[in-house]
Amino acid sequence: MRPPEIEKSTVEERERYVHETFQCKGDCDYCGFCAMYHGKTPEVVYDEYIKGKRSFLEIAQMYR
Repeated sequence: MRPPEIEKSTVEERERYVHETFQCKGDCDYCGFCAMYHGKTPEVVYDEYIKGKRSFLEIAQMYR
């Protein structure tokens, strides 16, 4: 599923997308989100996307 576009979505829809896409699996060796985001939660990492200030892709590219 593609991230909702900022112009066509609500804060709640973007927040739900981040939460559902990056659910903690409780197994860091399997998942890797914690390591990829340097110990930050995805909600913190994508906060500016959720608030509509920066695109999802722009933030994702910072962590690649």
